[in-house]
Amino acid sequence: MRLLLINPNTSQATTAAMVGIARDAVPGHEIDGLSAPFGVPLITGPTDLEIGRQAVTALVAARPPFGYRGIIIAAFGDPGLSDLRQTGAIPVTGIAEAGMAEAAAHGSFAVVTTTPDLVEAIADRAELYGHGDLFLGTVLTEGDVHQVMGNRQGLSEALREACLRAVEELGAKALVIGGGPLAVAARAIAGSLPVPVVEPVPAAVRLAVQRAERAAEEG
Repeated sequence: MRLLLINPNTSQATTAAMVGIARDAVPGHEIDGLSAPFGVPLITGPTDLEIGRQAVTALVAARPPFGYRGIIIAAFGDPGLSDLRQTGAIPVTGIAEAGMAEAAAHGSFAVVTTTPDLVEAIADRAELYGHGDLFLGTVLTEGDVHQVMGNRQGLSEALREACLRAVEELGAKALVIGGGPLAVAARAIAGSLPVPVVEPVPAAVRLAVQRAERAAEEG
């Protein structure tokens, strides 16, 4: 099975890291990655999300995903998800959609991330995906988002501290690390916390495979 992971950011390094994590999540399947043809290297606010949406739809229009069984949108706002579902013939899965679904299976959950300007968009996604009753809110790392993201070693610890606050202050039964560019750090801390930590990229790959298999059975 071939899946296509689309990074709505322009960072090739982030795309490569997410593709590597995605391949590890489902051995035996082929996963290719593409980066946004324009936009920003890191989505940090609503304007960036809209640009990411435009970049994703433009990319797929220019390079139709022939031969693929599913598409994964690998930014936590799932930009372009609804657009591709309206126009595409293959299943499309967002990492926020999949991550929240896995977390909600454990009960009340929180999102932990680095981007304060996306808090409202994350809440909107939780409501859209039917998790309004279980979503406790978003807990942020401390400090400027660009400084936090620029310190690879410190990023994991900053996320871990925010995760602990989500558990202790909100009572979260599960956590989602909110962001495709956080995938490596999410993996680093996943086993070190008292509640399940959902890595959104592997979650999306698992859901994409399920949807592709279901589509094949129905087809």
